Amino acid sequence: MKELTFGVEPVDGAPSTIEAQLNGLVMAGWTGRDEAALWHHIEELKELGVKPPASVPVFYPLSPDRVTLGDLIHVSGEGNSGEVEYFLLKHRGETFVGCGSDHTDRDLESVSVTLSKQICDKPVAGTLWRYEDVAPHWDRLQLSAWCDFGNGEELYQQSTLDQMREPADLLARGYANGELTEGGVMFGGAPGAIGGIRPAASFRMELHDPVLGRSLGHAYRIETLAMPG
Repeated sequence: MKELTFGVEPVDGAPSTIEAQLNGLVMAGWTGRDEAALWHHIEELKELGVKPPASVPVFYPLSPDRVTLGDLIHVSGEGNSGEVEYFLLKHRGETFVGCGSDHTDRDLESVSVTLSKQICDKPVAGTLWRYEDVAPHWDRLQLSAWCDFGNGEELYQQSTLDQMREPADLLARGYANGELTEGGVMFGGAPGAIGGIRPAASFRMELHDPVLGRSLGHAYRIETLAMPG
């Protein structure tokens, strides 16, 4: 069981911390609300050798050991990239919202999407919000990511959450009782990449709440390991 310490930023009062024991990790994929656009993109990826899903959305179970608060991850080969996403965490009966990256090995996607995700760590921000505090204006939350491709940071992803399925919809489709289990984490899907998916030396992400005027953020570097065989 993976244990991580998160800060919790309240709407009112002093910040607090939780000692979360993660016992499950699920990456929800193909979570856009516009299914016609989703299937168009799926057909494009099919031409590149990526096996299409039988239906959308899709839920990929991974090890919670992949979740990390670190600012450096190690990868094998150059064919990998991050994706900013929100995630939900169930802790002591309460649901929290965070910001993380579904870093994925793109070279493995044509073999197995699940394997391509399982092989990479998932960096997350160290601070959470209570879901109940943002649920009333959920669609106005905005995800953004910036990458360094060799010439400084540039915007890589940006979208408000009204472009993605709501958490209740995903939970109803991906979980038997429509709820996360205690210690469960679910990533909610990623916005499209501006300029196409590609590797970078660093990745910075943000979940912004324009209503309450606050943001969750995290940045990490990517170090490529040699592949002698």
